[in-house]
Amino acid sequence: MPATRPSQALPLAATVLTGTVALYMALVAFGNITDFGTNQAFVQHVLAMDTTFKDPDLMWRAIESRTLQNTAYVLIVIWETVAALVLVAATARWARELRRGAGYTGARRWSTIGLLMVLLLFGAGFIAVGGEWFAMWQSQSWNGLEAATRNFVVAGVALVIVQLRAADERQASGRG
Repeated sequence: MPATRPSQALPLAATVLTGTVALYMALVAFGNITDFGTNQAFVQHVLAMDTTFKDPDLMWRAIESRTLQNTAYVLIVIWETVAALVLVAATARWARELRRGAGYTGARRWSTIGLLMVLLLFGAGFIAVGGEWFAMWQSQSWNGLEAATRNFVVAGVALVIVQLRAADERQASGRG
């Protein structure tokens, strides 16, 4: 691999981070499709709130319908799959634009969309809705907050790097 010019350091970092999150999301989606039942059980237990403290003031939130639980799980898997595809496309775009040496707007746009999808899934979906609304934090056996937080942070760091622009890139766009 040729030596990286200083102006390519940020786009290279954005490419690697986008690619890493793309790989992770692709593996998550693949795992949830090929081993459907494992995380289906996770979603069912979180939504049913059957391993929480069962506080009567909160239990009205529980979703016990298998149809609604399974619908939620299928929607999560679809969201993961689309996020993975968007991030794979973004990684390819970063690699192509990195070889040309400039013009990262398209790559940045696709990465931003994909990474925001991941942030919404793990931040709004798992941390906020699962963790707080369905009191997942109370469960010793079906608590995914640590993993969700880890995924949220990784995607957030990647998004920050994707949004940074090198000085020469700002000058080329007239914003220097």
